[in-house]
Amino acid sequence: MRLRRLDVVFAVLLLAGLAVLAEWLLREDVSGAARAADGDTLVLNGEHVRLKGMDAPELAQTCTRDGRDWPCGREAKAALAAALKKGEVACTFSERDDYDRPLAHCAVAGADLGALLVRQGLAVAFGAYHAKEAEARAARRGMWAGTFQRPAAYRAGHRR
Repeated sequence: MRLRRLDVVFAVLLLAGLAVLAEWLLREDVSGAARAADGDTLVLNGEHVRLKGMDAPELAQTCTRDGRDWPCGREAKAALAAALKKGEVACTFSERDDYDRPLAHCAVAGADLGALLVRQGLAVAFGAYHAKEAEARAARRGMWAGTFQRPAAYRAGHRR
C-alpha cells in the first residue's frame, strides 16, 4: 500500500514537471510594430494576439457615466492604440484561446499593456491584475466611474 502512494506522488510530480516543461518549450516571444484591433486584441506581424489576464469591453459596447452612455469599447481600443504608438511591442505567449489566437502578456517600453488598461478602468481583471482593478475601482476610473456590463456578459447577450 505504501508503495502505491509513493507511485501516485511520483506520477503527480512527474506530470507537473512535464506540464511546466511543455509550457516553457511552447513559450514564444514575438516583437514588432502592432496596431489595436480592439481593447484587448492587437495585430502583431499579421496575427491577432489576445492580451492575457484581462477583458476589455467590446467595440460596440457602451457604459454609463453621469447618467449618459459613453463608448467604453471604442475608448478601450483608443487607449491600447495610444500605448502601442510608444514603441515596439514585445509579447510572450504559450497558449491559444478558443479562436486559436495567441494569449499573451505584451509590453511597450517596459509597460505591461494589460496592467495599463485595467489600471485605467478600461478593462476588467480576468485571471490577473486584480490589484490594478481594485485601484481603478477605488479611484472610479473608466468603467468604474459609472455602471457597465462585464465584457463576457455583454458578449453572451450579443452573440453573432
